[in-house]
Amino acid sequence: MRLTVQPCNTIPTEIKLHQVSRLLEISFDDGSVFTLPYEYLRVYTPSAEAVGHAPGQEVLQVGKEDVTIVEIKPMGNYGIAPAFSDGHGSGIYTWDLLYKLGAEYPALWAVYLQRLEAAGHQRNASTPSTEQ
Repeated sequence: MRLTVQPCNTIPTEIKLHQVSRLLEISFDDGSVFTLPYEYLRVYTPSAEAVGHAPGQEVLQVGKEDVTIVEIKPMGNYGIAPAFSDGHGSGIYTWDLLYKLGAEYPALWAVYLQRLEAAGHQRNASTPSTEQ
């Protein structure tokens, strides 16, 4: 799913992976702290494999309920590239994108669930918890 990301001029101060609960916790220098499920990050990957090269080429990501993050590579001073357990590792998550995904989690998760339903897919798990 292609997202429009505006510059937010914040940078992370800490990133933690919670492997048991499959959550990425990210704290920003403005005091915001977001806890993002791995599945949510995977389905909103910014990689061309998922969003295509132009509007209308998006590929709905399904079956990602049990995905984990196996490694995170820093990308300069602007983002990270998580490697997921399903072999996906080409998406670069900028600080601005991570901030947007955190700030808009309830709305974006609802959009994803609606798209799944419209495509006739059902998730094999309950809504990801953001509790550690």
